[in-house]
Amino acid sequence: MATGTSIVRHDPAARLAAFSRVATDSVDDAADAIGRIFCPHELKPARTSTEFFALHNSAVFGGLSVNYVAYGGSVSIDPGCLERFFLLQIPVHGSARIQTASRDIATAPGASASLLSPTIPTRMTWQGNCAQIILLVDRRLLEQRAAALSGRPTGAVEFEPAVDLSSAAGRALQSQILEFVDFAEHLGPRRPLSPMAAANMRETLLGALLHGQHHSASEAIERFGGRAEALPQSLRRAREFLYAHADEPLDLVQLAAAAGTGIRALQLGFRRHFGTSISEMLRDIRLAHLNIRLAAASPDESITDIAFELGFTHLSRMASAYRAKFGETPSATRRGMN
Repeated sequence: MATGTSIVRHDPAARLAAFSRVATDSVDDAADAIGRIFCPHELKPARTSTEFFALHNSAVFGGLSVNYVAYGGSVSIDPGCLERFFLLQIPVHGSARIQTASRDIATAPGASASLLSPTIPTRMTWQGNCAQIILLVDRRLLEQRAAALSGRPTGAVEFEPAVDLSSAAGRALQSQILEFVDFAEHLGPRRPLSPMAAANMRETLLGALLHGQHHSASEAIERFGGRAEALPQSLRRAREFLYAHADEPLDLVQLAAAAGTGIRALQLGFRRHFGTSISEMLRDIRLAHLNIRLAAASPDESITDIAFELGFTHLSRMASAYRAKFGETPSATRRGMN
């Protein structure tokens, strides 16, 4: 086992140095240690590699972690299906080749990154002393947010694995990840992240992934959110009114007045443009707010109080609807993020 200091000399530009988890020149030790942090995987240095090392620094913030991972030489990595999480891998130096069931992509600094989904088998080759900034997102967290945005029950989400870092969305995503790294380094491993800061970070990154990158739920999210180019102003106003007054009883007369149209026109418009009824959208808005609140809640906060604040008056109905949508109880969501 090499010392952390000697390994870092191989990679003086390493980020998140205060969050060191693995620093070794042993292939077996690297596969075991990094496998326990991410998932079990097969790790093989290329025959032409003369100087293997592995470096992994990791800062964890409730449902998310930002990582700096580097390998000396060239290595192949076969994790199979990730199962529990999504991985966004942004090359810092070197390059990587990613093979999925249907795609074969190459990534390089400033040009392209990879976004791996937990249900898609993946194999990778990291080349030329490759180092990457890696965002790990808990599968449950992302799939629940996709459900909240799409008006559908929680289900598997699969991303297009190639991320174009030269596109506006790709540049924005990379910038947000690097800000996350800067923030973690400023905070250090001994200072806890406040619940509010953690919630804001989760919302920013989940929004960048689900709205900025193409995936299997993109169309459903676009439809439930209303396609901008086809959405009448009356429906825009109605949707904004529901979001602003989600904690209040539904009053169709008041909603129609705010939208500037009739009740029947609103009902038909919701079905046509959002694919749902007014009451179903309001319920989904409330459930989405509840999911976000629970993910940021402290263990001593009352689920009942939060639910009442969001307009739920029948707790048993709320619990049933929440389980149907997110695949778990409200208390399980709160426990999972703490």
